[in-house]
Amino acid sequence: MTDDDVRAAAERMYAAFNAQDYAATTEVFTADFYSHPLDATGPDSVAQAWRRLHESFPDVHVMVEDMVVEGDTAAVRTSMRGIPGQGSPTMLEMFRVRDGRIAELWGLSSLPRTTPSFSR
Repeated sequence: MTDDDVRAAAERMYAAFNAQDYAATTEVFTADFYSHPLDATGPDSVAQAWRRLHESFPDVHVMVEDMVVEGDTAAVRTSMRGIPGQGSPTMLEMFRVRDGRIAELWGLSSLPRTTPSFSR
């Protein structure tokens, strides 16, 4: 797997989120994907989190500010637009890619934990 493959997986994830394409999660994430921030497994857990966030903030959009790729891992700093009263929240996400799909994700966000996608 090349750095370009890892970068492409990241770009697919953010494009799917911004398009509110929840079905794409099955192509973006591995079947055994694990999200450390959500303590959840599988693409459906991502689709549910995205859906909750979009229901609360229909205009939310993620913009990639920086991306560093090394081996099968990417670190991405993003800003979020369309969340009233929050300015431009930032996220730092790291993820591991396997066979062109995201297999594992770690993340930090400046959004309060009560924001719908970050609470269960």
